[in-house]
Amino acid sequence: MSDILTDIRADGVATVTMNRGDVHNAFNETVIADLAEAFRRLGADPAVRLVLLRGTGKSFSAGADLSWMQRMAGYGHDENVADAMGLAVMLRTLDTCPKPTVAVVQGPAYGGGVGLVAACDIAVCADTASFALTEVRLGLIPAVISPYVVAAMGERACRRYFLTAERFSASEAHRLGLVHEVVPAAELDAAAETMVAKLMEGAPGAQGAAKDLIRAVVNHPLDDALVRDTAERIARQRASAEGREGVGAFLGKTRPGWQNR
Repeated sequence: MSDILTDIRADGVATVTMNRGDVHNAFNETVIADLAEAFRRLGADPAVRLVLLRGTGKSFSAGADLSWMQRMAGYGHDENVADAMGLAVMLRTLDTCPKPTVAVVQGPAYGGGVGLVAACDIAVCADTASFALTEVRLGLIPAVISPYVVAAMGERACRRYFLTAERFSASEAHRLGLVHEVVPAAELDAAAETMVAKLMEGAPGAQGAAKDLIRAVVNHPLDDALVRDTAERIARQRASAEGREGVGAFLGKTRPGWQNR
């Protein structure tokens, strides 16, 4: 059976499932490449409205597979860079997916698993889940995942958890902003479906444009170029078919087409 499973429901909800529960969904170069391809393909599929990311078994993802790490230890510099770029590209593909992405975290997420959670737009997790950035205990650093984890948790929290490698709870992950909702384990699937329902209310094109907007304004100075860019963006959206349909439906007290699919 494949290490990565994908499924698309009739309503356009796609699920990517890491199917290596026996090794806590740890990933190697093959799993990373398969994840990247899945995110790329689903992001380009007009039938897909949003993407859920899950893991089988007790863990969401334990990060890097030990046998993969052993092989990497024998690589030279150039080989290590090429190998690390695979993970970097996969995370960027997830981060820039034009569809909303939701991590459904049923169990521990460590190392690169935290990176997967942070690269998703939204994360919901069971109250029994735990998190850790354990790289320094192995003499390594969480380099490739750092842009997403720092953006999610903030620099100050990363100064602690990157350096101590200590485990932290679901409630602490929520406090730090790594996850958005924490629910009892038995209610995780229901919480994920509630989030799906909320996302399905939005216009698909507008959601993709909103994600692109965030990337455009984060850490950008509030200069004339940014002011002009934001004005151009809303002007394009107002004039788009979605924008016209959405405003017309609101004024006419009807439902836009994307809510009836």
